[in-house]
Amino acid sequence: MSLAAPLPPAATRSSSTTMAAVEWPTLLLLFGLFAAWGTLTWFHADLPAWIVYPLGAVILTWHSSTQHEIVHGHPTRWPSVNHFLGVVPLSLWVPFERYRETHLTHHIDERLTDPYDDPETYYWTRADWAGLGPLGRALVRAQSTLLGRLTIGPFWNIARWFWSEGRRVIDGAPNARWIWVEHLLWCVPVVAWVTAACGMSIWAYVFGMVIPGTALLMVRSFAEHRARDAVRQRTAIVENARFFGPLFLYNNLHSVHHENPGLPWYRYNAAYRANRDRLLRDNGGLLYNSYFDVARRYLLTPHDTPEHPTDRAPLPPAADRGT
Repeated sequence: MSLAAPLPPAATRSSSTTMAAVEWPTLLLLFGLFAAWGTLTWFHADLPAWIVYPLGAVILTWHSSTQHEIVHGHPTRWPSVNHFLGVVPLSLWVPFERYRETHLTHHIDERLTDPYDDPETYYWTRADWAGLGPLGRALVRAQSTLLGRLTIGPFWNIARWFWSEGRRVIDGAPNARWIWVEHLLWCVPVVAWVTAACGMSIWAYVFGMVIPGTALLMVRSFAEHRARDAVRQRTAIVENARFFGPLFLYNNLHSVHHENPGLPWYRYNAAYRANRDRLLRDNGGLLYNSYFDVARRYLLTPHDTPEHPTDRAPLPPAADRGT
């Protein structure tokens, strides 16, 4: 499939009629991560903390990367099987089905970065920015730097997520209550394993693995999009990611992913090599040499302004778009 081929609508384009019935690299990775998580938590008391918690954060980050892969129709052709594989919430705070909904909305590329319509944007409308207040604006500005995103970002994002999702549940948004009931039911065996079976404090698990794992994910999301007029120039590429590339299942090559969301992670490198020059032309040269390059540029320097540069109108309802 050519990477330059037109994309189908965001709600369906993650499906691939040519994908294998079972993508074994993804399935084996997922089972390996569950085994690693179970082994690490079981033996946590016999290992030094400096091994347990960093390794646990890496496992949770990697598991979140596989959930992202599952959202896009992998590793099988059967949605119910994929849902079962993705629904186990090792990181506890994000319901898989709600993540699937918001992330596929994020893949409406013509609205990328727009604070009205992109659920994963870090930009603010001018009205919302004005309503934040001095403390809120200071916290958001701090998160425009990589250091602020990694230290403040996990707590800020988790708190805002629970606030917005709580409002959806209270307001009776479609499927919101069922999604959260399912999620909480799946949290029970995870918490029971960690605390009752393994004897680990839930607070140690949350603050030693979940929060650091969330911070690691924010390394990926920090510089992967920028607000620009041209749609394809809103998505970045990070090369030479020897550690973070596999950890993020090669979503460091983010332009590849947004151009063909149905492509499995283990084909990204080949697709990128075959299309590198065109991809860099299309994205306006939004390229970083490595995540060390990202850190060098933005550890203490803002990546961009928090306010979105344009006040676009909200995207019409799906029925009016014909999708």
